[in-house]
Amino acid sequence: MNKLMKQILKFGVVGGISCIIDFGIYTSLIKLFGVNYLIAGFFGFTISLIFNYLASMAFVFERKENADKRKEFIVFAVLSAIGLALTELIIWGIVESYRNLPVIQFALMDEWIEVFAKVVATGIVMVYNFITRKIFLEKKD
Repeated sequence: MNKLMKQILKFGVVGGISCIIDFGIYTSLIKLFGVNYLIAGFFGFTISLIFNYLASMAFVFERKENADKRKEFIVFAVLSAIGLALTELIIWGIVESYRNLPVIQFALMDEWIEVFAKVVATGIVMVYNFITRKIFLEKKD
């Protein structure tokens, strides 16, 4: 198996665990505590970001030689903040479209639209995350 495929698989494992953390916090905040879905999205994403950074830089991406870890984290955080903005925008777009377009409301149960939106957003932002982290954080061969 080539190096890129191994890296994508490792990224998938780290991302899967991060997704469980993010999704668990997001869903718990909404369903157990009645927190607004956008606020819940922010907290789930932020907490999973810390895990994802540590695991990604340890197991997925090869660090740039002599990389300043503070600068590396700042780049990671900025890329992730853009990912968070994309996530929130996608979730908002799906939830508000669902609520305002009666023609699509039959497809999902009202109480699960936020969860469905989160799943869609996660899939899209996962691709963005891999590409941008590979470009900006990984050591070039």
